Amino acid sequence: MAGLNIMESRKRNVVKRFSISNLLIAILLICCTALLVRSAPASKLEQVRTAGELRVLSRNGPISHYQGPEGITGFEYTLLKGFADELGVKLVIKDEAPISDLLDNSDNPQFDLASPSVINAHTTKQHYTYTSDFMKLNLELVYNSNQTAPASVKDLAGKRVLVVNKASIPVPLQELQQSLPDIQWELVENVEMTDLLDMVERGHADYAVVDSAIFDIHRYSYPHTQVAFDLNAAQPLSWAFKPSRDKSLYDAAEKYIAKVKANGELAKISSHFFEQFIEVNTDDALMFSLRYDKRFPRWADTIKAAAAQYNLDWQLLAALGYQESQWIPNAQSPTGVRGFMMLTPDTARELGVKNLDDPKQSIYGGAKYLRYLLDTLPKSIEGEEERLYMALAAYNQGIGHLDDARALTRRLKGDANSWKDVSKVFPLLAKQEYFSKATYGYSRGWEPVIFVRNITNYQKILAFKETQQQLRIATSNSSDELNFTETAQTKSALEKLNQLRVSSASSLSFL
Repeated sequence: MAGLNIMESRKRNVVKRFSISNLLIAILLICCTALLVRSAPASKLEQVRTAGELRVLSRNGPISHYQGPEGITGFEYTLLKGFADELGVKLVIKDEAPISDLLDNSDNPQFDLASPSVINAHTTKQHYTYTSDFMKLNLELVYNSNQTAPASVKDLAGKRVLVVNKASIPVPLQELQQSLPDIQWELVENVEMTDLLDMVERGHADYAVVDSAIFDIHRYSYPHTQVAFDLNAAQPLSWAFKPSRDKSLYDAAEKYIAKVKANGELAKISSHFFEQFIEVNTDDALMFSLRYDKRFPRWADTIKAAAAQYNLDWQLLAALGYQESQWIPNAQSPTGVRGFMMLTPDTARELGVKNLDDPKQSIYGGAKYLRYLLDTLPKSIEGEEERLYMALAAYNQGIGHLDDARALTRRLKGDANSWKDVSKVFPLLAKQEYFSKATYGYSRGWEPVIFVRNITNYQKILAFKETQQQLRIATSNSSDELNFTETAQTKSALEKLNQLRVSSASSLSFL
């Protein structure tokens, strides 16, 4: 019996030793596997996510990125921010020089991808891997509309055509220059395309080549500068990656671009930055620009202060003042309204404006009145824009006529809380069959429609001017002097451009 117990004890010890050995072997295998896994480098996409930031090499400008009123903004920046958000990381824009050193430093990469704003047009496809394009820029020939528009490139023989002399000039344009030696291609150093637009607008150059995006952004500031035709030198905009076997980040970028194209987000972003339409004719734009340069600076501080006090957009208040008086402090009409904001004597008394001819009192009175109208509109009118349009219509025709227009809109089965519907009905109050049944009678109902539209358009122009001023500051060249190619004509053009810059350093002008 004792021998049996001894044998069983020995058997248990053997099993125990075997189990311990197996456990040790298993642990050893797990450790080896972990070491093997750790030895495999993380993919580029994993590295970006681990670092928590997407580093993008870019150069500031109107298409890539710039400092706006609320921080960094721009067309490409918005796309990049969306990509970074999709990866769950922070977007870091590296806006450094020299660009070529950063791009060529493969031993110590300082960025994850590069914007087309830093890619030299001479760079061959072999140096970088490019994503699908997210935008195509067309190169356009612009001219001053006071001249006859050229119908084709052949009409440019013997003419001066300005071109920004930068490495980013697309190869197709370089080839076009070589194939058309009869044209006086004038390469301009150290300027932006907006400078070329300015020269054409002022008649200091016959023609210039600019890209379609730049023209779209600035077209309302240069009403005399029009597009003659495209030069068939489309330039795709794509993100660039250094070639690598690891395509994880590149594939993520491709997937993101395909996604925003498919879901309409890319079109929405593009429309926001490049397709804002302003319905003013050339004469209106020219006069507005002239008065903006000559008259507005005198009243700018007062307008901004009054807007701040009554929680209004200063550009809106400035646009309202322009619509009412063209920023003339002693303006008056035969109906008794007068002053900068064209208040009636009764309204002025209710607002505490003692002297209608005092521009400061008038501006503050107009701001107070607009705020009153905004605050007293029915709560059923929802949305900032809807309330603004209705308040402006009431400013023009009175709250009573606005109530009549809204009541008539309801009667005609329209939406009385929608300016789109009310604006269609308002003009009917000038017709006997409608105003005879209205509480407040006859109204020149077409006037508030024009009034609202004009103010909205002038506000947009002011916003464009403000944005362009920010772009000028953000993208201004540090050099004080601009250098053209050495010809008598270009030296003359240089002198004119420098004079223009000195005379309009604080604002951008249509003229």
